[in-house]
Amino acid sequence: MTSTPRAHLPPRLLPVLYFGAAHLALALAFGAVAVDPRGVSGFFYHARMLGIVHLITLGWITASILGSLYIVGPIALRMWIPATWLDYTAFALVLTGIVGMVAHFWIQDYAGMAWSASTVGIGIMAVGVHVVRCLGTAALPRAVSAHIVLAFVNILGAATMGVLIGFDKVYHFLPGFVLANVFAHAHLAAIGWASMMVVGVAYRLLPMVLPAAMPSGPRLWISAVLLQAGVSGLFATLLLRTPLASIFALTIVAGFAAFVSQVGWMLRRPRPRPSGLRRPDLAVLHAGASFASLGIASVLGVWLTIAEPSSAMLRIAMAYGVFGLVGFLAQIVVGMEGRLLPIFAWYWAYANTGYKGPVPSQHEMPWRPGQELVFVLWLFGVPALAGGLAFDAIPFVSAAAWCLLAATVIDATNVARILRYAFLTPSSAPL
Repeated sequence: MTSTPRAHLPPRLLPVLYFGAAHLALALAFGAVAVDPRGVSGFFYHARMLGIVHLITLGWITASILGSLYIVGPIALRMWIPATWLDYTAFALVLTGIVGMVAHFWIQDYAGMAWSASTVGIGIMAVGVHVVRCLGTAALPRAVSAHIVLAFVNILGAATMGVLIGFDKVYHFLPGFVLANVFAHAHLAAIGWASMMVVGVAYRLLPMVLPAAMPSGPRLWISAVLLQAGVSGLFATLLLRTPLASIFALTIVAGFAAFVSQVGWMLRRPRPRPSGLRRPDLAVLHAGASFASLGIASVLGVWLTIAEPSSAMLRIAMAYGVFGLVGFLAQIVVGMEGRLLPIFAWYWAYANTGYKGPVPSQHEMPWRPGQELVFVLWLFGVPALAGGLAFDAIPFVSAAAWCLLAATVIDATNVARILRYAFLTPSSAPL
């Protein structure tokens, strides 16, 4: 690797704070399910389940996305995102808001939950404004920038809808069916925010992970246009409860298919693997498993838009949620951090030596047996949790939650092992 000017390195502390909070949130989510698996079974629309879901969607997925942007900016997106006092304030708002949301869900205080959600939204949008301003000077394909900008636009809409739903639980002013409003909010957040951001960043990050050729050209616009058109239409049709939802669901699937086709294009154009990269590559395996979950969730999601209401629909909805949120979005974060954080730690470790070295290879920093165990636990945990919740099989829910909790704790330990290299002085760095 070439040296990077110290002033243009990724911020050292802020990403660590985000990823630390994210691992704690995911551990709390899986821990809550493991301790009381029966409490999250059955019908999914109850306060504790909503608290757990937001620990995953906001605590794990969103916090990880926000933290990773400061790293992928200079490393993959050709832009530097400095950490100013406003960025640390945004982190404090996001963290405080998530804690408040989950706590108020737990005690069923929906007014407090709505105010906490507003706090989270303000923090996310503060980061969004900073990132979008930096994108204006970045040497980045406009199609990639469009994914990122649209993601922040969508999270603004999702956050606004979430706050309105929270206050509606107290003041009862929103028209329409409560669950329809909730489904619209959830899909705008999961697809419009998290999935849109994952796709956009993956166009630059996946070629580094595989490694492979970097895709470019007008074809990168296809996923942005289809995903945005699909999620906008799905949001509206879910709110209005019209039969057109299936059309927009298929549009979203087409957007994901356009992205997967670009992944296939990358796989057909491999580049020389860096020396020291171990096989099998756990980051690639996590990505592959997450894409498999995306495929399952896509099929189930389209079916849900055309199926008649029944008990089977409720079971399928539980599995759909697990494969979409946990199997796709949550697991792909695990895979990407497994490659991104060692690069981040290597840059800082090298800078700490005055760019003279030597420093350990990024491929030697992770604890390999722990990474392998984490992948196996996720490989079992996701389908077991989906099946257990779908069929109200409490032993499967319990076993899956304990496995995923163990995977999270092991992964957090491994991440701490990696990140310590970014803070070691040359005399204390293990070689």
